[in-house]
Amino acid sequence: MTPAAVLTPILDWLDIAGIALFALSGAVLAARLKQTFVTMGFFALVTGVGGGTVRDLLIGAPVFWITDAWVAVVCLGTALIAWFTPVRWWQGKGFDYADGAGLAAYAVLGSAKALAYGIPPVPAALMGVITGCVGGIIRDVVAGRPSIIMSPELYVTPAALSSALCVAGMLAAPSLGLPDSAAWSLAFACGFALRSAAIRWEWGLPSYGGPAQSS
Repeated sequence: MTPAAVLTPILDWLDIAGIALFALSGAVLAARLKQTFVTMGFFALVTGVGGGTVRDLLIGAPVFWITDAWVAVVCLGTALIAWFTPVRWWQGKGFDYADGAGLAAYAVLGSAKALAYGIPPVPAALMGVITGCVGGIIRDVVAGRPSIIMSPELYVTPAALSSALCVAGMLAAPSLGLPDSAAWSLAFACGFALRSAAIRWEWGLPSYGGPAQSS
């Protein structure tokens, strides 16, 4: 597979959706903290591109938002949306579900892109996890609050599920006579379903020496 092979309309849409949803989560956090628009824009950009930037640096790809001017526009556009709308619009579980969709979409994109750049299966799956989770980690660290991966809920696990299914599906697709898009769709659906279930029923993994906890 060549790097260009990953550039398909489906993954392009997953990319934009993931960027927008993560950027919005960063901007909304800044709004909750009563920050200026400059800070809001910074949070949107860092959250939206953080995971993808780390992924591209690790796999030796051009950093995606440097070569695509629309990415920064999307991030700043979501910051504008957050600036001109009440914070209450973005509270509650509905926004958590949207963030879960972005998490699954970004995990699929990260894994598929890593495979396209010749990364072996296991590291490629880990690139999906990094793509989906690192932006939120950076957001939380900059905001001075506990990271989402330290909270008592499944978050990293749904990203890992989407990433693993994406890699396994893309490797199996040629022998099964299926397009890669089938693997991407299944991986996204399963990861999003797991994250949604975790939000709905507050699922968590057992922690070391204690009850169910995080990730």
